[in-house]
Amino acid sequence: MLLKKLSLVNYKNFDSKEFDFDAKINCFVGSNGVGKTNILDAIYHLSFGKSYFNPIASQNIKHGEDFFVVDGLFFKNDREEKIICSLKKGAKKVIKKNGKAYDKFSDHIGFLPLVIISPADRDLILEGSDTRRKFIDGVISQSNKEYLTALLKYNKILLQRNSLLKYFAVNHTFDKTTLSVYNEQLQEYGTIIHKERVAFLNEFIPIFKEQYAAISGGKEDVTITYNSKLLDKDLLQLFNESLEKDRAVQYTTVGTHKDDLSFEINNYPVKKFGSQGQQKSFLIALKLAQFNFIKAQAKTTPILLLDDIFDKLDENRVAQIVSLVDDDNFGQIFISDTHADRTENVVKNIHQSYKIFKI
Repeated sequence: MLLKKLSLVNYKNFDSKEFDFDAKINCFVGSNGVGKTNILDAIYHLSFGKSYFNPIASQNIKHGEDFFVVDGLFFKNDREEKIICSLKKGAKKVIKKNGKAYDKFSDHIGFLPLVIISPADRDLILEGSDTRRKFIDGVISQSNKEYLTALLKYNKILLQRNSLLKYFAVNHTFDKTTLSVYNEQLQEYGTIIHKERVAFLNEFIPIFKEQYAAISGGKEDVTITYNSKLLDKDLLQLFNESLEKDRAVQYTTVGTHKDDLSFEINNYPVKKFGSQGQQKSFLIALKLAQFNFIKAQAKTTPILLLDDIFDKLDENRVAQIVSLVDDDNFGQIFISDTHADRTENVVKNIHQSYKIFKI
């Protein structure tokens, strides 16, 4: 799969911009703040229907304007696919495939497989469990519609259960029968989510370890551990045990929405004991493992976005990453960097066709 053309209107800091891309490597170079990352984000937007960096959709509209349009022409499975994502202030976002608007954005997820590696990924290590859950949910959802459906239904019912707990508290009442209806629905969808996460991690972790070994030269041992109370008990048991606490705090304190991942290097938490270079290598290995997993599941090669990939990495690790990219395993790659000369020197050594866009 590849992106042939991209057009931006009022997206982020662009009035209007068009690109014709190389089938292999495309580099955006320029000073900080000129919009290199915004171009990568626009490509991400076409794949996922949202920004990678700003979840508030209206804030992706250029200041002083009241709409944006991102238009991409892709080539997938021997046919052209035109995807348009647009938003007007005060209206709902619209995503169209070949002129027809999607009724549900979730139907588009997975159609254009894509992986982004960015300095913003450090949140996976530094921030709370929600960020890590979103990572695994995003990887699984690109190739597993049943999982995505279960996740959306679980989250909807969770909001309803939380609203009911607040209602009980405000009105000094309690109805265990009504609550049990939500418990049973959460049990159904939560069980699907948990099983798929376990299956995913069993397959994903060995791929991740292999990628990290390739980046680090095999000098360090890394592990990912899945932390979930559902490993020991089913959700209905957990709800029964946490009932009084849930009533007191007025929200649901147990469930798959509380699962987390532990990242360790040489048996110590990466967050506390990993150097900046080790943390960056850990994140890149995570994303390259994501790339390989999605490629195997989707039976097509994802687009790879490398945003400021060489930041905080020593030359040896950069060279190892470049050698991984110089491989038929990868398809179309987009790179942003502040140093034009450095970027060109790197891509020349990859022995693939490339274009450099000075922004």
